[in-house]
Amino acid sequence: MHVSALTGPAPNARSRRGRAAPAVAAALALALAPAVPAAALTPVASAAPPAGAASGVSSARTVSEPSTPGAASGSAPSGAAAPVDLDALFIGAHPDDEAFTLSTLGQWNEDHDVRTGVVTVTRGEGGGNAVGPEEGPALGLLREAEERTAVGKAGVSEVFNLDDVDFYYTVSAPLTDQVWGGDTLEKVVRLIRLTRPEILLTMDPAPTPGNHGNHQEAARLAIEAFHAAADPKAFPGQIGEEGLRPFAPARLLTGGARGTSQTGPGCASTFRPANAAQNVFGVWSGRASPSRGRTWAAVEREAQRVYASQGWAGFPDVPSDPAQLGCDFFTQVDARVPFPEPGTPAAAAPTAILDGALTRASGTAPLGTLLSLRTSTFDVRPGTPFTVEVPVKAPPREPLGRSSVTLRVPESWQVSTGTAAPLSAAGGGASPTPDGPSPTTPDSTAATTPDSSSATPSSTSPAARGGVELGRLAAGRSGTAVFKVTPPAQAALGRARIAATLTTERGGGYTDRQVEVVRSVRAAQQPLPQVAQYEQWTAKTGVPQLRGLVTPVLTLPSGGTRQVGVVVTNVSDAPASGTVRVDLPPGFTADRAQASYTGLAAGATTTLPFTVTNSDPTLKTSNEGGDYAYTITTTGADGTTTSRPALELVPAATVPQASAAPAVDGAEAGGEYGGPALDISRLWEGTACSSAADCSGTAKLTWHDDTLYVLVHVRDDVLGTRLAASDCKRHWRTDSVEVTLDPRGTSENTSTTFKTAVLPATAEGPPCHLRDADNRQGPGEETAPGMRVASKVSAGEYTVEMSIPLAVLPGAVDPAHLGLNILVYDSDTQDRTGQTRIGWSTWGGVQGDPYRWGVATLPGYQPPPDRPTTPPDPVIPDTALSSLDSPQSLEQSVRVHVPPSGAAAPPAQTGRAVSATGGRDAVKVTLRAASRGEAHLFVRDGRGTAGSRVITISTRGTTTVTVPLTRALDARPTVVAGWQAPGGATAASQVPVR
Repeated sequence: MHVSALTGPAPNARSRRGRAAPAVAAALALALAPAVPAAALTPVASAAPPAGAASGVSSARTVSEPSTPGAASGSAPSGAAAPVDLDALFIGAHPDDEAFTLSTLGQWNEDHDVRTGVVTVTRGEGGGNAVGPEEGPALGLLREAEERTAVGKAGVSEVFNLDDVDFYYTVSAPLTDQVWGGDTLEKVVRLIRLTRPEILLTMDPAPTPGNHGNHQEAARLAIEAFHAAADPKAFPGQIGEEGLRPFAPARLLTGGARGTSQTGPGCASTFRPANAAQNVFGVWSGRASPSRGRTWAAVEREAQRVYASQGWAGFPDVPSDPAQLGCDFFTQVDARVPFPEPGTPAAAAPTAILDGALTRASGTAPLGTLLSLRTSTFDVRPGTPFTVEVPVKAPPREPLGRSSVTLRVPESWQVSTGTAAPLSAAGGGASPTPDGPSPTTPDSTAATTPDSSSATPSSTSPAARGGVELGRLAAGRSGTAVFKVTPPAQAALGRARIAATLTTERGGGYTDRQVEVVRSVRAAQQPLPQVAQYEQWTAKTGVPQLRGLVTPVLTLPSGGTRQVGVVVTNVSDAPASGTVRVDLPPGFTADRAQASYTGLAAGATTTLPFTVTNSDPTLKTSNEGGDYAYTITTTGADGTTTSRPALELVPAATVPQASAAPAVDGAEAGGEYGGPALDISRLWEGTACSSAADCSGTAKLTWHDDTLYVLVHVRDDVLGTRLAASDCKRHWRTDSVEVTLDPRGTSENTSTTFKTAVLPATAEGPPCHLRDADNRQGPGEETAPGMRVASKVSAGEYTVEMSIPLAVLPGAVDPAHLGLNILVYDSDTQDRTGQTRIGWSTWGGVQGDPYRWGVATLPGYQPPPDRPTTPPDPVIPDTALSSLDSPQSLEQSVRVHVPPSGAAAPPAQTGRAVSATGGRDAVKVTLRAASRGEAHLFVRDGRGTAGSRVITISTRGTTTVTVPLTRALDARPTVVAGWQAPGGATAASQVPVR
């Protein structure tokens, strides 16, 4: 749960920018796009008073929409209506991903008229359905309707669906990227350039254990789009062919934060980030909404309950005591404008995320002021200088006057030089390049000899490390302060904050950026594949501040052995030699304690292997205590570094060979299963079992010939919904047993595994089985030929037995390392929702994390020699609802002038409805087309859709189409039409039915 703030801003303390293209948006766009004639921007508000004016009241400077089509703010192409102008945009993967930010979005809307849109990459067709039989596109339509209703309770009316496939739960961002395809980023960039949000909000991009891969990928798209939307070289067709302009959002934040805080109105000010150099802002949810008469946390909970298809209708009430309510937290990734300084009251205010972009705090620089900080390198070394540049730009129609920049660095760091680069005129800037050398542009040049107004800093105190005079910054003019910074030889290793403060005649500003202090050589435990891919992504995308968010872990079977590689990297510019030592916790041993590296070239990497054994198999596994941290100590020419990765113990089992095949009858006969029973009662998600009778279980396994046999006994005092045999899918909605098998024990994601679930009882009586979220999903009879299941259900318990032909697994089994898990889903309700999940190898999100499954050995088993070890290509669901088949999406498209699905608009209005005439049984719609295409027609009234039709138009000109009605029409019916051109461009139109 989350949070917000005790009271709104003090009267007149902040001022809200106008609805039309704001000064900050225009300034950002002008900094990154070709210059626009001055006549295109007309001031509509008076300039802010100088800093220090009486009463501390500041007023925002705004500008009107550019009069030139497609001008600086990114407006629509010539002849097209201007698209909706958004203030903030949340980018998520599924309907309901925004559900835990609605307290914040609602406050912003009510208090500051902030207009927020939501981008939802998929419609969640791969999720469950607790309210009906709908699945696939029909479920997508249902979930879209839920989302529009839910976000509307927070004043959000725009939901942009991108129509990508929601295939199944996965924790793999690489698999998500593969399935979604290469055009999703282009669609996100297009939406940003069309709607011009100053603030981007998104999810966690890191492969934190259990973090949905779709969520990771949506966040990475948002972060990439923050930079790409501002870059005229990114998707140039949007600019040259579609008439859009580059647009640079002001601030980028991810939802959530790593750290601790108190509840109550001080939740934002008491937050302590795990990384002290991060900027985390909180908005308290305990504030009461004047218009709704209850706390924003309660409003948000009401909105969350709208997601009934996901089982959220039964969410409990939030605490009535505001002191028990916490904050919605957001972690800032990047900013192009000034923002509140961490630790100040402004940083804990409800408007902290809006300040500098949409609201202006008293004493701060005018909206439209650009301020950022970049360093010549992210990894800085003790005793080695690096360059810091602080570009500043005045709003396009308001001067800043005499301006200066002061740098703040950690205690004992040295700032040896400070210069001002030449001033530049409006429109000549380039996109800020975070954490890298500056581009050679008029706005960010190399340091030059300071003019008479520049000053070399003489102070080394943390509060002020040198001031650089930029001279007088006229409207649209920019300047850059350049500093050389040297960490001391004994600088503490780890993250540090480099900050800059701007002082002008019109108000001040603050910005900062992280760096990491490192030795010449660093070493880390070899990363998991998805973590390695993520770290590569942070480097490629230019967001090194996001690296290192995942604790390095490797799994080890209880009592087993594995090779652990220590990756050594030389980050210096000279060859390096040294040693690496591993200090393992009690219960673990290694073949050696120390290894050496010699002559490691500059920038090179080498891996030193250590063979590690769990010497004490009594240690706890899984989430009951399976994380065992240890220390890696690395020496180099300039000192020693340490890192703290972890080994995770997973349970291990030996599966014995049966002398005869067990009878698959739901009962254990003597001698059928010779191995010990596995405890599958560990909680991994949901509400803890109240007792063993509530939910607990054991499992036994054996193999015979080429078949695996599994017998699972579950104690369960209340059976969940008996689904119809035809609804044998999405097994987490009721009682079920899931068995997961990773043939080689090496899968990065479940697309190369076998996952089957058995429902012990159906509405018709017998059990049913299926495959889900694996190499081939669907009904068990189709996807696992030859598999047999049986069950026995009695009061307070049930037994499930199954035989799994190993030939149906995606690849030959490695008998020394078969990935195995057995999971139980427990439901004590009849509403198709689950409450508890228990199992054998248990971690959050473990059903999607093969590396955290247990390990089984099959002594004596050998797969057939002709069975391939390489898994076949996975069969992934590929059906998603098209926005052209969603009348809600089409109606929004008409209203906000943004093409459906994030696609390009046709070069001209190639197809649209021009009139509609109603009859008793049908409506005749006249379409006008300038080229061939496909029309999606919906007859709509206050009750919804009364008729629909899809028709291909193959000729230019006017065509009349008859749309049959399914019922009589209510008052004021309309026809909404979606149009798809041959190249994929989309459009929408709407006409009344006469």
